[in-house]
Amino acid sequence: MENILDRFLRYVSVDTQSDENSGSQPSTSKQFVLLEMLRDELQAMGVEVSLDEYGYVMAKIPSNCGGKVPKIGFIAHVDTSPDASGANVKPQIIKSYDGGDIPLKGVDGLALKPSEFPELLSHVGETIITTDGTTLLGADDKAGVAEIMDAAQYICEHSEFKHGEIRIAFTPDEEIGRGVAKFDVAKFDADYGYTMDGGELGELEFENFNAAAATIKIQGRNVHPGYAKGKMLNAIRIAMEFNDLLPADQKPEYTEGYEGFFHIIGFEGTVEEATFSYIIRDHDIDKYEQKKKLIQECGEKINQKYGPGTATVTVRHQYYNMRKQVEPHYHIVEKAVKAMEMEGIKPKIQPIRGGTDGANLSFMGLPCPNIFAGGLNFHGKMEFLPLENMQKAAKVVLNIIHLYASGD
Repeated sequence: MENILDRFLRYVSVDTQSDENSGSQPSTSKQFVLLEMLRDELQAMGVEVSLDEYGYVMAKIPSNCGGKVPKIGFIAHVDTSPDASGANVKPQIIKSYDGGDIPLKGVDGLALKPSEFPELLSHVGETIITTDGTTLLGADDKAGVAEIMDAAQYICEHSEFKHGEIRIAFTPDEEIGRGVAKFDVAKFDADYGYTMDGGELGELEFENFNAAAATIKIQGRNVHPGYAKGKMLNAIRIAMEFNDLLPADQKPEYTEGYEGFFHIIGFEGTVEEATFSYIIRDHDIDKYEQKKKLIQECGEKINQKYGPGTATVTVRHQYYNMRKQVEPHYHIVEKAVKAMEMEGIKPKIQPIRGGTDGANLSFMGLPCPNIFAGGLNFHGKMEFLPLENMQKAAKVVLNIIHLYASGD
């Protein structure tokens, strides 16, 4: 049986970055490289598996125990964030971490420091997997993929392990909010699901942000700067003015817990025209709707000041908070809590300050809370993954399966 570290390292060697500007499904064809690998590996285990044109790997493991046992699905996404390169990833493996700074050797002078990331100190003595500072690592969500595959291999190689019907899915494009846009819940055929897509050890989430994306286009008017008085409309400056209309304290760097935010994620502009984009997030549905209304009102203020058509605001809904879909089936959360406690893990039930495929799946009829995959500092060069977190997450998958099969 391949160890989970080697499996993870194989997966992160494949560039699977998604592209929010692409209209295809998946958004990048390179995601198929890993999806095909996963399909082939499951087939080699003797598992019934398919890969469709939209990039969904779906697998079924039949029950080997009697009685009526719920069909449980485990889901992870293969794509990595557009925020940082996922190509030519060169992981560093630090065994028996001593609590000091970890140089990221691909960039002179760059280091992962406990003074900046104190969560490192919770993993002294463990094996830490980092980037080399030139790319992200891809633990989001290839750690989740590796954990599910590790559990699947264990089930296939240990016939004495009793389990009900198991479903497995690997999806593309989660990072750009389209992970389950064409997912066939009926075909997947699970009663309940779990995404393995969280962070630190023990994290368990069944509520997430309501989410939208906003694109703003500013039409300026370019005139030679020597003769611009009273004539020029500088689109860059107007875009900056638009941004200043939003609440200064509602930015990711100033918020935590249930607090929502506006996050500017891209800007491209000249004097003549500018285009920029935000993501809008809030756990509370009323505050979420207020945020969407506010960003539209900012566009109206710009148009009142500079003329109709100066600002065009487009807001696109992405996903809703899954809480109201999961709470009626709260036993699936309780099963995950017990599964963690069986491994000596203290569960940390908290809201996701983000979203997962599970949010949309929950509204599609598959209640689907989220379980830790083990990585931290996702989407950038400071990402790291304690190996022990990943090993324990794979055990939690098996424990959940055992609990359902045993009726505990």
